[in-house]
Amino acid sequence: MQSPKFEQWLRRMLQVLENASRERGHPNHPPPYRPYPKQIAFHDAGRTHRERLFLAGNQLGKTLAGAAEEAMHATGRYPLWWRGRRFEGPTQSWVAGVTGESTRDTVQRALLGRNGRGGGALRQRDIVARKMARGIPGLADTIEIRHVSGGVSTIAFKSYEKGREKWQGETLHRVWFDEEPPAEIYSEGLTRTNATGGMVWLTMTPLLGMSELVRSFLENPTTDRHVTQMTIDDALHYSAEERARVVAAYPPHEREARAKGVPSLGSGRIFPVAEEAIAVDAFELPRHWPQIGGLDFGWDHPTAAVRLAWDRDSDCLYVTQAYRLREATPVLHAATLRAWGAWLPWAWPHDGLQHSKDSGAQLAEQYRREGLNMLPERATFEDGTSGVEAGLFEMATRMQTGRWKVFRHLGDWFAEFRLYHRKDGKVVKLADDLMSASRYAMMMRRHAETEGGGWAKPIEYGPSGVV
Repeated sequence: MQSPKFEQWLRRMLQVLENASRERGHPNHPPPYRPYPKQIAFHDAGRTHRERLFLAGNQLGKTLAGAAEEAMHATGRYPLWWRGRRFEGPTQSWVAGVTGESTRDTVQRALLGRNGRGGGALRQRDIVARKMARGIPGLADTIEIRHVSGGVSTIAFKSYEKGREKWQGETLHRVWFDEEPPAEIYSEGLTRTNATGGMVWLTMTPLLGMSELVRSFLENPTTDRHVTQMTIDDALHYSAEERARVVAAYPPHEREARAKGVPSLGSGRIFPVAEEAIAVDAFELPRHWPQIGGLDFGWDHPTAAVRLAWDRDSDCLYVTQAYRLREATPVLHAATLRAWGAWLPWAWPHDGLQHSKDSGAQLAEQYRREGLNMLPERATFEDGTSGVEAGLFEMATRMQTGRWKVFRHLGDWFAEFRLYHRKDGKVVKLADDLMSASRYAMMMRRHAETEGGGWAKPIEYGPSGVV
């Protein structure tokens, strides 16, 4: 019988050896997966959404996230932080890339390591059997994975180049598309999961722009669909200097897609302005700058709010805070927004005049009762008009002339800004809540207040701004 001291020493030595094998990339001890917040948000969404789109730039960790999740489901081993969907038993799944070669060099490598035998998201000892594909050296056709329940999961490697016919017939629990598939192949992949109530996800850089598939996620959302967008600023393995160097190396027309995961919107983009032109680091606001809040009401789509500060000397507006939450009552929204300052005046749209079926009170009045300093009238320009196009034109002009800035850390605001666009000449009214709140606040800036200083004095306007 070994002494307790010896057993303690032995455990320490085993831990040292295991740590050393991890550092060397041993196929039974691959590096641990430590996801960034955007990757966690992608995983979490699988609990309630059957279809997920992970839009991200190049080399930011989208394929790593896809492989890590696939390995968890196939083995049944989930980390303590996991809040996504779980499969209790063995599963059948397909994972795919554009061509056989790209599937081998991206998806397979992320799962099985460079030698194709383990050391990626899957350990070598997880693999029960492996069948190689014909015609492409090093590409697996199927692998069998040991599941913690005692059963065996199967993963098959596919590609889009073989056409739709190769995507028919099977019944699956999951399909993972790495990079964008043709719409008809995506449809076939989704169909394969119907009988099991399974799920699909895409990890992709949107180099094809606002394609049919991307548009279906962004413009036709359903309760089954979820979109996560990850930019180079969300990838913490890059320093600020490295980010700047990476972005500068891309051709100008590809920078939005490759660095931020933003599909090219071309002439349909409402604010054709580089993000870097309006983003500024947060700073302490001068007390003499008047401020105003903008509120956009919602339920199925989020209720959104922004806080604008106005540097009247340069006639520059700064978006300093942003808030967005769906399916919550005025009581909950107001509880958060009151913290921005009970003195802060709030601009609101015409639907604030609608009466609640429950209380009979106007929506704006409900927020007023909850302690928000709601302006007496709905948002309009000084001449009494409230045209959407006029407001968007002024916002765009301000951005292009350096008179509209946004604190860099407001990720939700920039997420809407990047994808705000037109279709057939009309503004697409999806994911525009913070944009609308910003427009209302801008229109009513004449009612902005300084903290503790009362109403700002009346302002006169000319064609190009403050007179």
